[in-house]
Amino acid sequence: MTDAPRPALTTLSDEELMFRDAVAGFAESEVRPRVMTMEKEGKIDPALTKSCFEMGLMGIEVAEEYGGAGGSLMMVTLAVEEISKVDPAAAIQVDVQNTLAIYPIATYGSDEQKAKYLPQLTGQSASKVGAYALSEGGSGSDAFALATRARKADGKWILDGRKMWITNGAEAEVFVIFANANPEAGYKGITGFIVERGFPGFSVGKKEDKLGIRASSTTELILDGVEVPEENVLGPVGQGYRIAIDTLNGGRVGIGAQMIGVAQGAIAAATAYIKERKQFGKALAEFQGVQFQLAQAATETEAARLMVYNAARMKDAGEDIVTIGAMAKLFSSQVAERTTSICLELFGGYGYTKDYPAEKFYRDAKIGAIYEGTSNMQLQTIAKQLLK
Repeated sequence: MTDAPRPALTTLSDEELMFRDAVAGFAESEVRPRVMTMEKEGKIDPALTKSCFEMGLMGIEVAEEYGGAGGSLMMVTLAVEEISKVDPAAAIQVDVQNTLAIYPIATYGSDEQKAKYLPQLTGQSASKVGAYALSEGGSGSDAFALATRARKADGKWILDGRKMWITNGAEAEVFVIFANANPEAGYKGITGFIVERGFPGFSVGKKEDKLGIRASSTTELILDGVEVPEENVLGPVGQGYRIAIDTLNGGRVGIGAQMIGVAQGAIAAATAYIKERKQFGKALAEFQGVQFQLAQAATETEAARLMVYNAARMKDAGEDIVTIGAMAKLFSSQVAERTTSICLELFGGYGYTKDYPAEKFYRDAKIGAIYEGTSNMQLQTIAKQLLK
């Protein structure tokens, strides 16, 4: 008996094509008109979030019984890519909702947890934004050196600590939070919890004033004796590090999708500009030096795109993506930085102003080398896998 053929990397099914095109249309009609206002105000328009729920973008992989689309990580990738072509800040809200907030609950949650929270996160019974809280101010890349503690008291879990760099923190109502319930056991004491914004002792702290993706909220979470019911422990006590790692592996595919979307958006803007802009009596697009820069950027972006698609396909097939996920995230973020830099320069002085989209794509691209594991951490992961 032969194995079933794996899905082709470079082609999309009819369903995927229809979905991609629908999201592309959504990005043009619903996201693009709001981009500059959201950028200036530093927040996502609540009406856009509502539209994302109505479009079915906030629970793409979730089973239909919970209000999801019953889709795949590949479909999440396509959605994040298409929205990122227009505004990566809007895309990251969709990305985090699907890959970091919903995924661990859908994968590791109890039947009761799934029945309670997934319909809230997909828009079936409510329209609640989710967030993922692992990072802390003192841990950084050493993600499991958590200072946040969890202890049992009166049949509940009590959480104390601070979380930093939490995407969707300002809007989220459901949080997947990691704390150490047994510090003596090191990372094997880390445990996951599902925390609601309204739980006693929970509050959202400072909102960061960022270089890029400014509309996306990045906040501190303050856990001051947060009371969490026993039934909200996510997975076995002491197994939170496994859940966190698995979740981040898929999350890196989402960041890769964001980066290839940013690169494609910058290329599209630069292409349109150089066709119109004239110097020395002809359009910039007629100069071979300009053509070659654009061609190189497009080639690298396509290579990154295939890496991201490959990682998504492999994850959907149940294969290990520790290495390929790290490679896709690393390379796509590098390509996005190079591409947006080139495209900004093709705009000349105009590229340095906020009247044109190049400078925003340039700023938005930088975060790809930092969050969900810095580039150095991706290199470390790849090297470790090669040398083991």
